[in-house]
Amino acid sequence: MKAHDTVEPKNAEQSVMDDAAGQAAAGALEVEPLPIEEQLAAKEKEARENWDRFLRERADLENFRKRANREKEELLNYGYKSLIEEILPVLDNLERALSHASEDGLPALVEGIRMTHGMLLASLRKFNVKPVEAVGTPFDPAFHQAVAQVPTDEHPPNMVVEEYQKGYLLKDRLLRPAMVTVSTEANDTKA
Repeated sequence: MKAHDTVEPKNAEQSVMDDAAGQAAAGALEVEPLPIEEQLAAKEKEARENWDRFLRERADLENFRKRANREKEELLNYGYKSLIEEILPVLDNLERALSHASEDGLPALVEGIRMTHGMLLASLRKFNVKPVEAVGTPFDPAFHQAVAQVPTDEHPPNMVVEEYQKGYLLKDRLLRPAMVTVSTEANDTKA
């Protein structure tokens, strides 16, 4: 009987395991697959989502290309701006030297300064640097910096009458405003 007792528990354990495996297999068989229409609808939804994601990524890439091209063009057009800004004070000093030079003293020196000034202006023109028109034009705060006002009857109000320092444009951008004196109405106070 002892042999029989030891065999029965093994058979009982085996039968419990077989029942569990059988139930799991039966449970797996009980889950019915989705109908073909529902599977197709799910795949179509997934395809639409993927297409939308693709279009968004494509648009992002196109925007990146446009931005990179704009930045490249900006760099090509205005990349040398800081160099030109460093050169402008040299040009100012040459112009001051020319305005204070006298032909009586050293004509060769004056001529050399004039030639250097002309060469520097020609070089700047090659890079589309142009002076801002100032004297005789209406005051424009976008291009002029008023450092003084002078009451006068000779000029209409709000006109630039004197320029202290030239302003310059790089292509269509202001590098430096012109420092100017602006006319105002003359106060006639006769009493």
